[in-house]
Amino acid sequence: MRRKPRDRKLSASILTAIRNRPGHRPLAANRGVGDTVIASYNVHKCVGVDKQFDPERTARVITELDADVIAIQEADKRFGQRSGLLDLDWLERTSGLVPVPINAMSPTGHGWHGNLILMRKGTVRNVRQLRLPGVEPRGALVVDFDFTGGKLRIIAAHLGLLRRSREQQAETIMAAFEAEETRPTLLIGDLNEWRVGKRSSLASLRPIFDPSSGAVPSFPSRFPVLALDRVLGHPHDLVTAVEVHDTPLARIASDHLPIKAHIDLAAVLAGETEVLPSFSGLSRESAIRSR
Repeated sequence: MRRKPRDRKLSASILTAIRNRPGHRPLAANRGVGDTVIASYNVHKCVGVDKQFDPERTARVITELDADVIAIQEADKRFGQRSGLLDLDWLERTSGLVPVPINAMSPTGHGWHGNLILMRKGTVRNVRQLRLPGVEPRGALVVDFDFTGGKLRIIAAHLGLLRRSREQQAETIMAAFEAEETRPTLLIGDLNEWRVGKRSSLASLRPIFDPSSGAVPSFPSRFPVLALDRVLGHPHDLVTAVEVHDTPLARIASDHLPIKAHIDLAAVLAGETEVLPSFSGLSRESAIRSR
């Protein structure tokens, strides 16, 4: 049954409203002198919306981002040997990006449950690998960086498809946050949650992280309406801008668009905003696998 033109207009209006509702507009993306750019990209195992496996195309999108640190999801095959899918040598030669060293899940793999962090700026001080609960095997990386502007912790994750799994995974991440020394922290990755209010499966991240902050639509890549990919900061104003990287190449290279966040560590550490001690009251029971 064909839709009437009026129905099509109504559907388009609804989608426009979803994309432009409060909390889904990007923050201003003017990069300051002290800014560090952090990105997140679900590369969909290097398979584009055209169904073509093209790691070179994926790598070109990664270089387009021009970010200092990039959290990659689905960097490895899901089954079998879980081999890495990207040409890391090419990325280093062309963009200066190198992988944060971790205990990969196979000798030929890049990441931890598909999570890979690339960096070209800063020094890695510590790496922890979290096992996340849920129906599907999932994980997260917790990496402490030293940058010129100060110290930063990045928690890079790819949360599950099921709501209950995401709730459990968010609680595990908060427990890991509780167990760590307090410092400016980013939670970044494909969190698989588009809701930003009380119905969000990420509600347990409050008050440390604000799940509604800077949510910008990144999925599906050809007509993004859902903010599945997030960058959440603690303190909340650590992130000064969030934007979607929407280019012709990015629209076909994966079913997700990359997102970028601008952060100003110097402003946070100068005392313009307070880094709160952890106080969620969650158990410190460790789900941490140390290197």
